Amino acid sequence: MCGRFTQTFTWDQADLLLDLSGPPLNLQPRYNVAPSQDVAVVRADRNGRRRLSMLRWGLVPGWARDPRIGHKLINARAETARSKPSFRAAFASRRCLIPADGFYEWKREGAAKRPWLIRMKDGEPFAFAGLWERWSAPTGGAEALETFTILTTAANVMLTPIHGRMPVVLTPEAFGPWLAGADTPLEPCPPETMIAWPVSALVNRPANDDPRCVETIAVG
Repeated sequence: MCGRFTQTFTWDQADLLLDLSGPPLNLQPRYNVAPSQDVAVVRADRNGRRRLSMLRWGLVPGWARDPRIGHKLINARAETARSKPSFRAAFASRRCLIPADGFYEWKREGAAKRPWLIRMKDGEPFAFAGLWERWSAPTGGAEALETFTILTTAANVMLTPIHGRMPVVLTPEAFGPWLAGADTPLEPCPPETMIAWPVSALVNRPANDDPRCVETIAVG
């Protein structure tokens, strides 16, 4: 799964990766993005232009009666998202990209779990495959809520000793087809492109959102 990630890139870095349209946003570095928070997400408009918006992490299907269901839908398994009721409508017509420059997974060590940070070896940002939804309260009146989920797949051989699942990381060549609704491979990222190191348990608390979260620590 993916329960935390980082967005410490600048607008210029995001634009270089994703070819964004619209006015630049003042992106603040995020070292510990957590579910239920508003997150920078990229969607394509009707003309195919990629625009960055702030959406809440935790998908709320349009048919839901209670938005709290989003707490359980922060991830969607790539193997079943096309057919699962919570995700199939979004899979068909509401896809997105979630830019990131790292993500955390927890490795079980006896009775405890230790967080690890996973990044690309070149340190550059990348993008997860995601789905998004727009939800309105059945009673009406409230502003529509826009939410998203991150697709996950089986871990690659580099990540398997840490965790059995990982987010789907798309290649830049796949960004356009994915956003356009094409049948896009949702496979593990090549292990030789990634690096991982153990980090402090500070990551366990969403309130901790500073550079200490990504610093390597000694283990053993």
